[in-house]
Amino acid sequence: MDPVSLANYKTETAVKLDGSSLDIETLANRQGGKFELDPAALVRMQKSHELIVRAASGSQAVYGVTTALGPQVDTKLNDNEIAEFALQTVRGRAHALGPPLDKHLVRAAMIVRLNSLLSGASGASDALATHLLCCLNADLIPVVGETASIGAADLLWGGSMGLALIGEGYFVGHELPAARVLAEAGIAPLSLGPRDGLALASHSGFSTAIAANGQHAAMTLWRNAQLAAALTLEGFRGNLSPLEPGVLAARVQPGQQESATDISQLLHGSALNDYSNARRLQDPLSIRNIVQVHGTVYASLGLLADTITLELNGAGDNPVVLVEEKLIYSGGGYLNPHLGTLLVGLNHALVQMAALSVSRGARMMSNRFTDLPIGLGVGLRGQVGLGAVTKVTESLFGEIVQLAAPPAVYPPSQADNIEDCITNTALSAKSLLAIVDKLNLIISFEMLAAVHAIRLRGTEQQVAPGLLAVVDSIKELSPVLDHDRSVSAELESLADKLKLDEFASIRI
Repeated sequence: MDPVSLANYKTETAVKLDGSSLDIETLANRQGGKFELDPAALVRMQKSHELIVRAASGSQAVYGVTTALGPQVDTKLNDNEIAEFALQTVRGRAHALGPPLDKHLVRAAMIVRLNSLLSGASGASDALATHLLCCLNADLIPVVGETASIGAADLLWGGSMGLALIGEGYFVGHELPAARVLAEAGIAPLSLGPRDGLALASHSGFSTAIAANGQHAAMTLWRNAQLAAALTLEGFRGNLSPLEPGVLAARVQPGQQESATDISQLLHGSALNDYSNARRLQDPLSIRNIVQVHGTVYASLGLLADTITLELNGAGDNPVVLVEEKLIYSGGGYLNPHLGTLLVGLNHALVQMAALSVSRGARMMSNRFTDLPIGLGVGLRGQVGLGAVTKVTESLFGEIVQLAAPPAVYPPSQADNIEDCITNTALSAKSLLAIVDKLNLIISFEMLAAVHAIRLRGTEQQVAPGLLAVVDSIKELSPVLDHDRSVSAELESLADKLKLDEFASIRI
């Protein structure tokens, strides 16, 4: 292979990958732009691959290099078979099905895999790394079906990705076969050396990439849920005493202080800081227990971020090459039960956060709780206002509950009962992204209801100064409810703003 020169891709804005410093923020935000490879990491790969080549020409049994895979692990490959086996490995695992995964997620998976290759632990050739780099920088992203992984590595996702890289599949946005697209870009199809085929197929880069994007989106969601809660407190005229540091110190729970501090900062300068301005001594639990539930989400996000960061910069390969020791061992690092377990935990925490947001939105529709018109409408008698929208938020909540159900983890009988352990981590990672999308809509309704309540009370001058820009933005988006109308477009527009984190500047 004669890859496009790396120098052609080095720019001032290029992100350098070195196998040890990739972070969630970079991965989630890198929808375009260029990458470059750390020279020392490429040297490490070269040394690692030399050990593989030496083993392939000797008598040492190395899984997937001098032996076949899975139930055929005892089948020793001859020299001619070794040369073809890498290609056979990709073709035999390119079975992902269904609609294509989002291009951004596949791109992220390519970045994760490229970064993990640079550790040298896989034994793959540096030519594989440079080819991945060239495709990324040319925005050539393989078409990969959305359904493939059971969590014992993302084998079929990896194989399907690899098919385009060797010139046999398709790239997103291109109708021509991959070989033609690569040729037009001046990139030769990847020629696989010993270990390269298995390195392309056997890794958890897809699960990690989807989880990383989900964690990043959920962190933005958390900030917006905090903002929605602060607006609800203003619209409801809630009691802020549950935010008191002494109250929280009486029973310390992970994340609750961070949630309380953030909401207190959002409400800095609000008339509600004089507790005599609260309308009730005790508010409904969905308002009184905001920081306990939001704090749980915050703590779960932190635990997940720590684990994803390890995954981004680790190599879940089998076999594993220990470059300094010049040894090659079989291992089990491809399995990711810890990541899967934390994803399940976060998804469940988001269910609880969604339940509170749905409840707060519903309370805002009730005159008994708010002393405001039912549904927050100000028009004709019998007007429903926003009241009927609670059916939509409860429907969204039902979908979130279903998505958050833990995936089945059972003793499978794959590969003639050799592969009898799975995690289904990818299912929870995909669910996280879907949950975030639906919860954004629920939070949008809470914010919309809160702003209409503030408008009806005529208390804008008492609202925290930092929230006024948000109130004005939502007022412009959603006019006074002086007649019944569909607010679907208003909610979707607000949800789009939340996804883009358009209100982030109020915390600066």
